[in-house]
Amino acid sequence: MKKVVKLLPSCKDYIWGGNKLREYGKHSDADRIAETWEVSMHPSGLSLTENGNTIIDEFGKEGLGKNLDDFEFFPLLIKFIDSADNLSVQVHPSDDYALKNEGEYGKTEMWHIIDAEDGAGIYLGFKEDAYKADFLAAVENGTALDMLKFYPVKKGETYFIKSGTVHAIGKGVTLCEIQQNSNLTYRIYDYKRKGADGKERELHLDKALQVINFKAFDNYSLNANLDDKTLIGASKYFSTYYASISGLKAYDAVGESFTAVIFLSGEGTIEGKKFSRGDTYLLSAGYGKFEIDGKAEFLFVTVRKYYVGIDLGGTFIKGGIVDDLGNIILSQKVPTESGNGPQKVIENIANLTLKLLGDANMNTSDVAGIGMGVPGMIDSKNGVVIFSNNLRWKDVHISEEVSKLTGLKVKIANDANVAALGESMFGVGNSYDDCILLTLGTGVGGGIIVGNKLVEGNKSAGAELGHMVIVDGGEQCTCGRKGCFEAYCSATALIRDTKRAMNEHKDSKMWEIGDLDKVDGATAFTYAKTDKYAKSVVDNYIEKLGCGIANIANIFRPHVVMLGGGVCAQGDNLIKPLQKIVDREIFAGNLGPACPIMVTKLGNRAGTLGAAALLMSND
Repeated sequence: MKKVVKLLPSCKDYIWGGNKLREYGKHSDADRIAETWEVSMHPSGLSLTENGNTIIDEFGKEGLGKNLDDFEFFPLLIKFIDSADNLSVQVHPSDDYALKNEGEYGKTEMWHIIDAEDGAGIYLGFKEDAYKADFLAAVENGTALDMLKFYPVKKGETYFIKSGTVHAIGKGVTLCEIQQNSNLTYRIYDYKRKGADGKERELHLDKALQVINFKAFDNYSLNANLDDKTLIGASKYFSTYYASISGLKAYDAVGESFTAVIFLSGEGTIEGKKFSRGDTYLLSAGYGKFEIDGKAEFLFVTVRKYYVGIDLGGTFIKGGIVDDLGNIILSQKVPTESGNGPQKVIENIANLTLKLLGDANMNTSDVAGIGMGVPGMIDSKNGVVIFSNNLRWKDVHISEEVSKLTGLKVKIANDANVAALGESMFGVGNSYDDCILLTLGTGVGGGIIVGNKLVEGNKSAGAELGHMVIVDGGEQCTCGRKGCFEAYCSATALIRDTKRAMNEHKDSKMWEIGDLDKVDGATAFTYAKTDKYAKSVVDNYIEKLGCGIANIANIFRPHVVMLGGGVCAQGDNLIKPLQKIVDREIFAGNLGPACPIMVTKLGNRAGTLGAAALLMSND
């Protein structure tokens, strides 16, 4: 059942807190409101729905979404914090340490600054690489803050704090904290403050020294623009997006997770329910379209899954971090350096992966693994490149080697198959279960998707769709056969036939381009309306392409055939006559299922998205 429900927080009275949160609509009988736990299933402070239920009782497992199935308990906790005084200098342990030594999970968190007084700031990490003994001495003599980086803060900034990072919120800061569902903190220094019992508050220095990252801290701010919102923090436990409106705007709560909406400023309505600054609403998983009306700033918080997608080419390695909705939240490329041998390429892939994770403030545990598209003949089951002419590789165990260097699961497939999977899941084929991709480039590549799964064939050696014969004894193909689909319908073949026509007909208008070296895949199409020789080249190309597509359609009966490559820039000049041929040649004509032909839309993103999708299909 679709639900949008307002949440009522648990309020915390800590000695460093103030009363600014009352201005955000928070109520408490205590003298202070240091924190309000807005979205919480933690036993130390449950938030309730407006109906008086806990989150799980209100929404149930299905309403919270399948992305939570991987967690033993509700994965995140969202707070408002008001620091009227300095908070303690502290650190949170990693999951591994905390589970081993405390029997509970550690804590990674992020802070989004809502407001700050002049000069207010936070401490995050060390100014430079530090030594344990030096830091211990600084704590004991009260100079620990001198070793830490101080950041003056202002409204709208975001800071991500991984476990192991020493940190402290200074006085005069109001912020929203999104964190793992944990209340485990090791206090390092507390200004010798005394608690309600009159004693100095407990420190946890011995444990803290075991988990601190003593390396110099660099602050990375994730800022991925995704249409109507900006992703500002990501981990396997939470994903946080910033958005603002001035008027009515529709959003889409999609995917297998609930969506929390935290209003930082303004007022208005969400799905007809009134909100004001400080309110938090929760939408059930898969809620779909919803509307927010008013003038406001807000955060969306949800639980996404993340993957690394690697598109390995002969010149560059392109990589990206991809979420389960098909958004590339961060991407980079590095030179392949295949001339330096397989091990160098493997190191480049591993380094690119770790760089992407670092720039996104992610750990390897935040992603499900690495999916990779690799040119050549691939044994995807065993993760081996059997042969790749592009890379000059033979029998390279790439999955095993990349996994050793990154600690991540690795799954590989042929790059054309990967592109087909990407276009099928996130491109023009995303509404269909059965798709065929044909890439019209130097050759004719292809990929087959049946039942939303990649069909790779025996030893993952499929699908060489470009090497079916369409003209017996015809043009020589690079594969050794004659008359192959590729020999007539690749961009290479189109250029060859254009040059032949020009050589045979010196009166062709196509000579206006100058010389044969300037011929490309668009030349014949450009002159087809004014030059009969160019038209003959185009007509022959489309007829042969239609023949090959009709053959494929008759064998597989896909819901759609997707075409990619530079030739597709011709748009309707290519697709409309091609569709007529396929409609004419397809078995049973209009009595059978239609096979529409569509141009791909992902472009060079298909490889990265398809590589990530190799792992998604296993979830």
